[in-house]
Amino acid sequence: MSRLAKRPIQIPAKTEVTISGGTVSVKGPKGTLTREGNRHVAIAVTPEGVTVSPKNETLESRAAIGTYASHIRNMIEGVNTGFTKKLLVEGVGYKWDVQGKNLNLGLGFSHPVKMNIPEGLTVAADKGTLTITGFDKEVVGQFAANVRALKKPEPYKGKGIRYEGEVIRRKQGKKAA
Repeated sequence: MSRLAKRPIQIPAKTEVTISGGTVSVKGPKGTLTREGNRHVAIAVTPEGVTVSPKNETLESRAAIGTYASHIRNMIEGVNTGFTKKLLVEGVGYKWDVQGKNLNLGLGFSHPVKMNIPEGLTVAADKGTLTITGFDKEVVGQFAANVRALKKPEPYKGKGIRYEGEVIRRKQGKKAA
C-alpha cells in the first residue's frame, strides 16, 4: 500500500470534504473543487480525516490509491492556500501583458500571440515575470506549461520562457577558427 494513503489526510478548519456517488468535493475559503473517484479506490471521510483505501487487492487499485490520496491533498491545499507558478522571459523584444481575460505575448514572431486565461486563474505580468495563481493545481500547471511551450528556452543564449528556478543547460556554440 502507498505510504501516502496509509495515514488519513487531515482536514483543516473552514474546509469541508463531501463524497457523493463516487465524486469527491472539497470546499474551502478560496473555492470549490470536485473530482470523480476511481472504481478501484474507496474514499471515506472520518473524524481523523479523509482515508483512501483499495476496494480490492489488484495491481490497478494499489497503483491508484497513492494517486488519489495525492489528488485529495492537492485539492485541500488548493482551496486553503492556493498554488502559484512564476515564469520568466529572457530575450530582446520578448514581452507580455494582461488585458482583461487575455494574455498578450510578443515573442519575436511576425504576429502577437494571444491566449485566453482560464476561469479561476489570476495572472499578473511584471516586466520580466509572469505570476499565475489559482486554487486548482492542474489548471495552474497546465496554463503555465502552455505559455512556456510557445517559446521554450534555447540552449545557446537561454532566450525564451522558463520557470522560475529552472536551470537551462547551455551549449558552447561555434568556435572562431
